[in-house]
Order: sequence, then structure tokens, then C-alpha cells
Amino acid sequence: MIQFPRYIYLSVFLFLLIILNFYCKYIQKRHTLLRNFGLLAFFRYFLEGLGPEFRQYLYASDTEEKPFSRTERTDVYKKAKNMDTASAFGSLLNFDSQEIKLKHSFFPNMEKITPFSLYFGEERNLKTSYKITKPVLIAGMSFGSLGQNAVRALSRGAKKAKIPINTGEGGYPKYHLMEQADLIFQIGTAKFGIRKEDGSFDPDKLKVISELEQVKMIEIKFSQGAKPGKGGLLPKEKITAEIAELRNIALGQDVLSPARHRECKDALSTVHFIKDVQEISGLPTGIKFCLGRESELKELFLTMKKENIFPDYISIDGSEGGTGASPKTFMDDLGFPLVEALKITEALSKELHIRDRFKILCAGKLINSGDQVMTLGLGADAIYTARGFLFALGCIQALKCHTNNCPTGITTHSKKLMRGLNIEEKSERIKCYVDHLVNYQYELISALGLKSFSDLKKEHIIHL
Repeated sequence: MIQFPRYIYLSVFLFLLIILNFYCKYIQKRHTLLRNFGLLAFFRYFLEGLGPEFRQYLYASDTEEKPFSRTERTDVYKKAKNMDTASAFGSLLNFDSQEIKLKHSFFPNMEKITPFSLYFGEERNLKTSYKITKPVLIAGMSFGSLGQNAVRALSRGAKKAKIPINTGEGGYPKYHLMEQADLIFQIGTAKFGIRKEDGSFDPDKLKVISELEQVKMIEIKFSQGAKPGKGGLLPKEKITAEIAELRNIALGQDVLSPARHRECKDALSTVHFIKDVQEISGLPTGIKFCLGRESELKELFLTMKKENIFPDYISIDGSEGGTGASPKTFMDDLGFPLVEALKITEALSKELHIRDRFKILCAGKLINSGDQVMTLGLGADAIYTARGFLFALGCIQALKCHTNNCPTGITTHSKKLMRGLNIEEKSERIKCYVDHLVNYQYELISALGLKSFSDLKKEHIIHL
């Protein structure tokens, strides 16, 4: 074997650096810094790209990461892995005027708590009314936004935990159905799964989906917290031939859902669209929105009351909600945060004497039992969470959901990356996460001195 002197390797390395420097300064035209400074700017961009990883693992404290701190994520990881979640020496939270806490009792309840139960559709006396026995549901995450292994793990975990899972707006729920979980089929503004060739609503397709045994409820999505006033976005990098078929869309281009349902031009047409979906599906039918204008919500409620048409539930998505892809300004600058939106919706529905006509679900960073119980105390009937379940699957908050390069194989369709996500193992983590959430919810109800979830009231909350 020929042995080259070491200086030959060094010379080759230096030659490659010279070539790279020449390319940066004299060939590429996109970056001014590269044209002016060559390799120096190249290393600057290289270090900038590593910045998130350095901050996450070396520099950021346990409580300062966004949108979820390391402490919050670790708590979910431990629950999902069925590990002890106890901590020592005191809370890491800031105890200031922004904190919301629960008021415990001098005399905690030591008797058995009345088991939680909630019926959707009972207000309309539906034969297809749907009962849940745990106050937590898996929020909408579509096949498209998530890869097939993640969808199957979530669905299998939902089946084991005996909770429903929302399909998200990804069209025909092929992989959700595969695992036999109870499903809430979501209708997005693009009508994926129930659309005609021109993108309009196809009632026959909705009827077919509604007759599937596993589909228990329908949800009409008007808007979501991470991008209110804008339709869904699925980047072309994440669109496979299978996704295109299930959604009835084209390959090779970003898919932008309309900002609203074409059927919903005002309050009256919106209420009638809800009625149409209820009659076609024959199932409990809810609506999902992020609150913007209080006056529009009041007009919608007044129209519901006048027409005597109400959804079976309302899902309020706070502006702190998450998504796979959204313009930053829509994520940061629009919509009411969850607590304020819930207070407005609850107060308005009681003022108009219609609170007993529907259930209220809530979503928006509700990944732990304490926040969930506080939200129930503020008037919610049950809780949606999505990112809590992503952490239970193993999400490390890499913030690459829109790139198809999710390192944990969750928000990607790369076979190489999905390979690491074991469906059976992760489904067990979903079940464990739910079990721990619900156990702590019951313990908190006891600590408040209450005997049932229905006893929770606003007076049990501090700092409102």
C-alpha cells in the first residue's frame, strides 16, 4: 500500500479550502458576507446553524427555552416512560402576578372521586352521542404534518388509553383507522377527504366517512391558534404520492388551504353549514376556532340562538397553540391567548343563556395536569393537547417540523428517519402519559377538597 507523506493530506485539505473560498467570494451571488469575507463568513454561517443545538444542550437553563422549557418537556418524558416525576428543593417557576394557581383546601377530600364522564350530543338527544371517561383528548394532527409511524403510534396509544384522537385536516384517515382508535374527523377549509375536484364540499364523501365505525364525532375547523385568519400549510417537501391521493391534491407544490370555508360568508351561513354537517353525518359535530373579535363571536352566538342551531361542542384554540408550519407574524401577532378566550366565551354564552347547549374544549400549551385542571375550573369541559403527545412520542423540540427532517421521525416522511420510531413502544408511552395525567388530575381534585370534576369552579383559581 502506498504511503503518502502527511504534508500531502494537508496540501489537499488546504487546496479544498482555497476552492471553497474562491467559490464563496467569486461565484456564488446570494450572500454578501460570503462574497466579502469568503471562508470567514462561511464559518460564521456554520456556527449560526449550530446555535439552536448549542443553546438547547449547553447554554439554556432548565426554564428559559421556548415554547416549552426543558423542565416542562422532561416532566412529559418521565410520565410517558412511567418514571417517578417527583422533584426536590422547590419550584423553578416565577411566583409573580402572572401565575395562575389552584386553591387547595384545609380539608382535602379523602373519599373516592366521582369518575369523570362527558357526553357529546346529549343536548340534541342524539342516538350517536359519544361518551368520554377521561378529560383529555389528542388534538388534531394530520397524516401529512406527521409521518405514518407517528400517526399509528398516537392512534394505537389512544386505543390503549381509551381516549379519542382527532384526525387533523389530512383527508381520509387511513393510518388513524388502522389502529382501531375512536376518531374525531376534522374538516378543514380545504375539505381534504370530502372534497370534489374543484375543492368544494362533497356531502357524499362525508357520509361515507361518518358511517365508519371508528368515527365518533366530526369537527369543523374554522381557525387555529398558531395561524388564525390563515389556512393550513403543508410544504411541498412533505407531500408524498400517498398524501396527494388521500387529500386529492397535486404533487410538487405547497398546499395552502383557504383562509375560511367558502360556505361560511357570515354568521347565518356559518350556522347553516354546521347544521348541514350535523344532518349529513348524523354524529356529534363541533367547531374549532381561535378567538379574534368578541363582537363576531357574539353575533355567531345570537344567530345560533335565533336559528336554534348549535354545535355539540366548541373547541377554543389559544393563540399560544402550535402547528407544523406557519408564518411567524401569524404565530406571534394574532388571536386571544387561551385563558382570556375561554373567559370571554364562557361569560358570553352564559349572558345569552346558551351555555347548556354545547360543551367547551380547550387547547393551548396544556401539557400537564395542573394547567388542565385550572382550565377545567375556568369553564372548560375537557382538554385537547397535541404537543404534549408529541413529547410523549419523543419530540425534542428541534423546531424542524416543516422541513421533513424531524430527527425523531415524528413530523417527517423520510423512511430513514421514521425507522427509529417504534410504533408499539411509543404507543405504550402515549398510554402511560395519559394514565399519569389523569391520576394527577384526580389527586388535584382531592387536594381542592372536591368530590368530582363538576365541582370545579372559578373560585378555586388564584390570580384571575
